[in-house]
Amino acid sequence: MSPTIGLVPHREKSAAHALTRDAASWLEEHAQTVRLPRPDAVRLELEHLGADDDDFADVDIAVSIGGDGTMLHTVDLVAGSSTAVLGVNAGQLGYLTEVEPEDLLRALERLVANDFTVVERMVLAVTVESDGPARGKWSALNEMVIEKASSGQTVRLDVAINGASFTTYVADGVIVATPTGSTAYSFSAGGPIVSPQHECMVLTPVAAHMLFDRALVFDAHEELCFRPLERPAVLSTDGREIGTLAPDDVVAVTAGAPARIVTLGERDFHQILKAKFGLSDR
Repeated sequence: MSPTIGLVPHREKSAAHALTRDAASWLEEHAQTVRLPRPDAVRLELEHLGADDDDFADVDIAVSIGGDGTMLHTVDLVAGSSTAVLGVNAGQLGYLTEVEPEDLLRALERLVANDFTVVERMVLAVTVESDGPARGKWSALNEMVIEKASSGQTVRLDVAINGASFTTYVADGVIVATPTGSTAYSFSAGGPIVSPQHECMVLTPVAAHMLFDRALVFDAHEELCFRPLERPAVLSTDGREIGTLAPDDVVAVTAGAPARIVTLGERDFHQILKAKFGLSDR
């Protein structure tokens, strides 16, 4: 039985819109069930394929057409479901995308024929105890960030590990990254690059105003708790601002349900890393 396929384009890139229209046309010509999130369907004049969020989360495979940001959005869109996500690169070289634009139709053929593999990527489960807008449960494929609310200030964060007090960070912020997110903000702040096949959490301070400013690596199922002291902080997940944290709000982070990612066996993380940083053979 052929899978139901959802298409999630980058909201602004014309190249992603063209690829999405091509993919939708090919799928319909081959009698496949295809859906788009309703706002995207309206934007691309494909209203007959539009689906509300609950219906879209029931697709078997969601094809993200854009860059890494679109991939993160797509993973969040289907979070909590069994939907697998395939990334199509419509921008610069990305770590998360699997397929280049010229290979899109061949990739669709393989999806329809069930000729693909699904791998699991670790996702953070973030729980916020607060009376403010950040209250609730959130997930992140790349990272969770707590940072200062105002320029010219720092954030003070009491940190506990597995229920035991560890230290107070004084910094511009802190990042908790998954292996998938280790090549993003965490890396720019001095954190290590971790193979996405591994499961761990990387805690990286940003511009720490203290001697202890190194990244720490934790087991995926340990729990990190953060409590802002004295002044507010801002919580973000995967680049999306969740809300302001008041002093003494508590943010708990551990491993959550993994994301399901489609692979066609054609791209290798370490070769992408090599190309991204221009590493030459020696």
